[in-house]
Amino acid sequence: MEKIYFEYGQKEIDYLSKKDKKLGAAIERIGLIKREIRPDVFTALVKSVISQQISTKAADTVWARLNEKCEITAENLYAMTCEEVQSCGMSMRKAEYIKNIADAGVNKVVDFDALSDMNDEEVLEALTSLKGVGVWTVEMLLTFSLCRPNIVSYGDLAIRRGMMRLYGHTELSKERFERYAKRYAPYGSVASFYLWELSSL
Repeated sequence: MEKIYFEYGQKEIDYLSKKDKKLGAAIERIGLIKREIRPDVFTALVKSVISQQISTKAADTVWARLNEKCEITAENLYAMTCEEVQSCGMSMRKAEYIKNIADAGVNKVVDFDALSDMNDEEVLEALTSLKGVGVWTVEMLLTFSLCRPNIVSYGDLAIRRGMMRLYGHTELSKERFERYAKRYAPYGSVASFYLWELSSL
């Protein structure tokens, strides 16, 4: 399957560089970052639940096993038992979360098709109502499935670390974090890509 990437370009880079000289210098040094997206929110959410608190390699193995059992749709997962889902190599708790998400999709407790028409806050409210789905998970879905332009996640440790490195802080209060995030608006998601990159350098 062909990979799809988050779309951004010179307009966003120029804006961020003008707003924040330090970030601008980092962008120039790092160059264009390609971040793969997964446009289907339901499958992205199931994959994120599988990935919680385990290594990427382990998560990929579990994900591959689940895909061998069935095509990942709300209807197919709804038809499986918790034990069948768990047998792909995950904990019973995660299997229950996934079954609950499938149930919400089938019974339209959450209309996954309508999420793209909702604003960020509405998506956050709809998805965090599901067991096992926290704010950070939804912020990642907003970024990498719904391609929202202005997501900077305070709950993401790597983003905070990247921010501290960029500005030379040893600690970062939420108030200071939000001041920087406001500076990046309306292109916070692109700024986040560079903060992630900086956190791993």
